[in-house]
Amino acid sequence: MFQRAKPHIWHYVLLSGILVLLGWFLVVPILLTVRGGFAADPATGTGFTLEHIFLVFRDPLKIQGLMNSGMIAVCTTALCILLALPLALLNAGYNFPGKKLLNAAVLVPLILPPFVGAIGLRAIMGRQGALNALLGTDWDVLGEARFWGVVVAEALHLYPIIYLNATAALANLDPALNECAENLGSGPLRRFFRITLPLIRPGLFAGGTIVFIWSFTELGTPLMFDFYTVTPVQIFFGLKEVENSVEPYALTVVLLACSIFLYTVGKMMFGGRAHAMYSKASRASAEKPLTGWIGWLAASGFIAVSFLAVLPHLGVILTSLTAPGTWYRSVLPEALTLAHFGVALSDPAATSAIRNSLVLSFAAMVLDIFVGVVIAYLLVRTKIRGRGLLDALCMLPLAVPGLVMAFGYVAMTLAWPFGRDLVVGDVADPLLRIPALFPGVLEVFGSDPNPFPLLIIAYAVRRLPYIVRATVAGLEQTSGELEEAAVNLGASRPKAVLKVIVPLIMANLIAGGLLVFSFSMLEVSDSLILAQKAEHYPITKQIFAFSEMLGVGQYVASAMGVWGMALLTVTLMGASLLLGKKLGSIFRV
Repeated sequence: MFQRAKPHIWHYVLLSGILVLLGWFLVVPILLTVRGGFAADPATGTGFTLEHIFLVFRDPLKIQGLMNSGMIAVCTTALCILLALPLALLNAGYNFPGKKLLNAAVLVPLILPPFVGAIGLRAIMGRQGALNALLGTDWDVLGEARFWGVVVAEALHLYPIIYLNATAALANLDPALNECAENLGSGPLRRFFRITLPLIRPGLFAGGTIVFIWSFTELGTPLMFDFYTVTPVQIFFGLKEVENSVEPYALTVVLLACSIFLYTVGKMMFGGRAHAMYSKASRASAEKPLTGWIGWLAASGFIAVSFLAVLPHLGVILTSLTAPGTWYRSVLPEALTLAHFGVALSDPAATSAIRNSLVLSFAAMVLDIFVGVVIAYLLVRTKIRGRGLLDALCMLPLAVPGLVMAFGYVAMTLAWPFGRDLVVGDVADPLLRIPALFPGVLEVFGSDPNPFPLLIIAYAVRRLPYIVRATVAGLEQTSGELEEAAVNLGASRPKAVLKVIVPLIMANLIAGGLLVFSFSMLEVSDSLILAQKAEHYPITKQIFAFSEMLGVGQYVASAMGVWGMALLTVTLMGASLLLGKKLGSIFRV
């Protein structure tokens, strides 16, 4: 049996280098944001005061924004669980017609960011939309109930994360536990609440945490629904004053504190360690076959949820094909055209955005693969001290709101050594002034910003957990004895890893790399905040810009969204085929 390698000097060199990188580009942005929220002197970021935080809670509009964000997160998470848990139970316990195809269809919502899907929902559920035309009604659903429009849009996008985690948790249960309870006379509901639910609770919490934090800090969807009284949108609008005001810092600190507090409360109430199983019988052998109308009834549950989930996608596709002004108070567009796709591939702004996203996402993917292999090797193959800290830092981007990270990168560009001199002592009469070492290297605002290096770093850091989890899964399934054999035959350790281990885990690297690439292509928070000039827009920022334009803007935005859907469809299908049921572990804190 392979034993972890004893620590060597080069292990600690690699660990130190990775920790420095993660500390500088993951921890420092968060700390700069926190420091800005408590700084007594905004000009230098020095001193300490709680006044900025108190000002947030004295503003009724800011309090309402926090309450709305919290309610969106609670309602979205609850709706995701209501949609996903019954499907996961059906998938784990029963066999029914079309199960494999329907199981894959559940992942479809992940191929479209909810803020793009908002265009489709507006076309279908708007006052002049398809639903009112079909029913002959005049409901102003998205005008009078924008809150619920945001909740529905986010839930229909995020419920697969709950589903993947619940399915993985159910797959680890020993079927004998349920069988024993059934033999003792326990009914299905009692078995579910007394046995199944407590055992899968950590898995549900893992998925629910991602959904909760994601929806609590989601920026794009409220923007698309014109629902501005939420904290992420208030922070976004406050960025224009970030160089002269501490209010955006304070508001971001409050958002981060609320996320941590709510996560901690949820962990105490619903989390816990997974229970060890003495045995894990084959789930396939424990599945009960459902035939006839009962089997089709089970399949209809998947079909119904999948149909609801693809409604935004259908709306986006139809909008991209609609001739301007011909989908008004009608169930379907009255005239179709492919011209919008041509514009999406020929308009200078669109082609520039697509090119930017391709370059940035590819660079982030390459960086993540290199760093991810090193991290996974240290975690799986060595006994080096500090592995726990390294693993925690790698998973931190899943727990920290993307909006907070994006704002932290903005704060980094305004601080030493990139955008400000380091002053020691009084500002008017400093004891020591160290000039900025890298002025203009990372810059978001100003007359000549340079956001590309920062966007690559932001994409790579935000998606690092995907590649690390995928690579760790591959290494755990690959015998270390093969590596040792290569070393014994004279190969150096790096050569043994490169020539022996990497080819064996290539499927995992490709799957993780595809996820990094595709989710970076459709990253919202970093793109909206860090790219401030049109020539630097990634595809998601350009979609938002088109959606704000009058005339054909929403149609071209939808066409760009369809291109994004096609990309994510291919990459997610590839990742699912390569990783199988382990895909769910990627979306877990």
